[in-house]
Amino acid sequence: MLLFHHASRPAVEIRKINCKNYTIHVNQWQALVTDIQEIQPSSVFLLTDQLTEKYCLHLFLEQIQTKVNIISIPAGEANKQLQTCQYVWSQLMEGGADRKSLLVNLGGGVVGDLGGFCAATYMRGIPFIQIPTTLLSQVDASIGGKVGIDFMDMKNMIGVVQQPYSVHIFTDFLATLPEKQIRSGYAEMLKHGLIADQSVWHRLCTGLPSGPQAWGKEVITSVEIKKGITEKDPYEKGIRKILNFGHTIGHALESLWLHTAHSLSHGEAIAIGMIAEAFISYHKGLLSEESLFEIRKGILRIFGHHPKLVKDTDEILRLMRVDKKNEGGKFRLALLAGIGTAVYNESVSDQVVREALLFYREKL
Repeated sequence: MLLFHHASRPAVEIRKINCKNYTIHVNQWQALVTDIQEIQPSSVFLLTDQLTEKYCLHLFLEQIQTKVNIISIPAGEANKQLQTCQYVWSQLMEGGADRKSLLVNLGGGVVGDLGGFCAATYMRGIPFIQIPTTLLSQVDASIGGKVGIDFMDMKNMIGVVQQPYSVHIFTDFLATLPEKQIRSGYAEMLKHGLIADQSVWHRLCTGLPSGPQAWGKEVITSVEIKKGITEKDPYEKGIRKILNFGHTIGHALESLWLHTAHSLSHGEAIAIGMIAEAFISYHKGLLSEESLFEIRKGILRIFGHHPKLVKDTDEILRLMRVDKKNEGGKFRLALLAGIGTAVYNESVSDQVVREALLFYREKL
């Protein structure tokens, strides 16, 4: 089911967001054409997956009057792995890609993360452009320069920080998405409000925006929040760590269910993680009880309640122990110091995590 569609193509939000090392363009096809011309690549390769190839590729080809070599990979998080990178690298080599070639990543977070990693490592680095097509990749994965792959069933364990030449967001692509994918990205938008702007949280927690124009405005707001944080700390030495709120527990859940019939989307896992980590924030005296229950109510309103998914506490803790954010064998979490404010590097014990998962499971 598509969440919304463009019946008469109403006016869309257009924006240029300048970053230190690249530019984010929203709904500007001509800017993409100009960027490719400015790069003057010896050849252009386009990475996509089977779903994006079906629903989005034609829009790209209609606008870009340039010869492109298309590389298509299977869709889904399970394919964000080294074996897929080997295929992409081999396709680049067989297609004659050199150090002046350009890789355009047209797709969701998997395509952007994996494609950016392949570009950053091929011949020690070739330029790449991100064209995120899912809500999750538009407001999160394509911003900030983190690229990489999963390894041994752990999220984003292998990767680098490499900024793209530019990012091009087209909100028209959201009309191709099923509701599950919209909700997956929405979790990151809620997170941005919780860690940085309480007015955004209060606006979004009541329910999904209505119509393309409303979505465009909220996407831009979310992009600007993440851009502001990542520019202050591009290599995640300090404040950028607040973007990990909900992710230590959330990534463990995502890994736990990755290869099962109950596979969780990234956003569904992060939604559970945010409730649990909000409880930890409360437990440490950082967050009020009123705010804790406001967060729980708002997230459950949008994502529903799924207590069975967090029953295997021991396995969740095991997966959390190999999280790359840990230090000295101890959990280090980003937590809330109020709605709209976050802290990072907070030490948390196993017992508190168990209590947080129990809090999520409880039917209140």
